[in-house]
Amino acid sequence: MTLDPGYLEYPHRREGMDHALYRYSSLFTRPTVAWPDRKSVAIWPVISLEWFPIVPSDTPFRAPGHMQTAYPDYRHYTARDYGSRIGFFRLLGAFEAVGVTISVACNGAIASRYPAIIEAIRAGGHEIIAHSTEMNGTIASGLAEADERALIAASLDALEQASGTRPRGWLSIARSQSFNTPRLLAEAGVDYMCDWVNDELPYRMTTDAGRIINIPLNHELSDRQIINVQQQSVDSYATQMRDAYGWLAGEAAQHGGRMLPMHLTPYIMGLPYRIDAFEALVRWLAEQPGAWFATGSDILDSWSDAK
Repeated sequence: MTLDPGYLEYPHRREGMDHALYRYSSLFTRPTVAWPDRKSVAIWPVISLEWFPIVPSDTPFRAPGHMQTAYPDYRHYTARDYGSRIGFFRLLGAFEAVGVTISVACNGAIASRYPAIIEAIRAGGHEIIAHSTEMNGTIASGLAEADERALIAASLDALEQASGTRPRGWLSIARSQSFNTPRLLAEAGVDYMCDWVNDELPYRMTTDAGRIINIPLNHELSDRQIINVQQQSVDSYATQMRDAYGWLAGEAAQHGGRMLPMHLTPYIMGLPYRIDAFEALVRWLAEQPGAWFATGSDILDSWSDAK
């Protein structure tokens, strides 16, 4: 039996992906990007600070890293809490030791449950990115639009109340969205999101509620992917990050500024047998003449100024 030829045809077929959020564009044919002080590679560290309820929700899906064994799953619950008690401060110390500010993607629950963490972020001049309400606050197209709108508002409100600044950026749990998410984020006044990973520089999206910028937070170079999923060592992680920096710096010499995200998980990278290699990596990156450590807002503002 053969398929009707019309089976694979549908409306709105276009170059690139089938949506109207943005047009297809090759990284190598765009106008060049110039970072401040003629730096070649913007290094964007993002620490994910997450609060996991001990009872997971599978609606619309269970968040990666959530509880796995029979209730009460103290093993995973306390391992996650290790990140907020120890791992986060080690990672923050690694960046503050070289005098750079970073982005911290926070669940709204962090604001009320860990005020010392919010104070440490504020005291260091770091940026907070909204990261849903808690790790049961997942988004997919099975979520009602009103519920998603309320979830976004609750996350932004909690973090603004605790820090005094409304987050400009948004990172969904597992980078998962519904078909409504870009529009709802623009509607809520969010300037940029980090969920779409199809590029290595910021790009504009157009929604019915206005414009939003996507700053891609690479998943393949995250500590979760390399260390937990691929079961590689922290030394392998560091080598891959150095290799990525070297390649991007080489491209930048011909094509203009590039961007290297560092997505970090405190309960993964903050362990005592990994932090030494991580600190050495951060020092090495800081020593590179073309490196510019930046927050998401720094990158957004510098990129927007160049357009």
